[in-house]
Amino acid sequence: MFHCFSLFMDVVANTNAHNARESMMNQMMYSDINSRIGSCMPLSSMRIGTIIHNIELNPGQGGKLVRAAGTCAKILKEPTSKYCLIQLPSGVKKMIDSRCRATVGTVSNPSHGDKKLRKAGQSRWLGRRPVVRGVAMNPVDHPHGGGEGKSKSSGRWGKGSRTPWGKPTKSGFKTGPLKRRK
Repeated sequence: MFHCFSLFMDVVANTNAHNARESMMNQMMYSDINSRIGSCMPLSSMRIGTIIHNIELNPGQGGKLVRAAGTCAKILKEPTSKYCLIQLPSGVKKMIDSRCRATVGTVSNPSHGDKKLRKAGQSRWLGRRPVVRGVAMNPVDHPHGGGEGKSKSSGRWGKGSRTPWGKPTKSGFKTGPLKRRK
């Protein structure tokens, strides 16, 4: 029994050593032009239109951008010079050092946000606290709080809900910059 267990442990140790050695070689040898999905290489060795994720901001720092489930970025400009133009999932175009590395392909589990929570407790298990409306609070807790019952205190009688600086917040009050009148 002991001999069999030690043989198994040797196989596991050899397998782990092989994987570590292989990953180290993959890290060093990224000049291959035919990049496969999941391979990590510098932006300078990728082509225009390549879909990437887990992008470094500074060379050797580790992936910082595009790491959420189902997200991906796209290389827009050929990384011939020092910088490479990338379009992020938000649509923002960003110049990143061509020596920075990224992983080819998209992040897995794109349906992560589609899961419906069946009860409030599931949201609490995830660490999300309930959101309480300001009008349901007391005046000491929120600028919209207070009043008798569900009174909105708007219109001709009473004061409408206001910001801490006294400006109206609801009822169609214009908040944008003033346009020139015609």
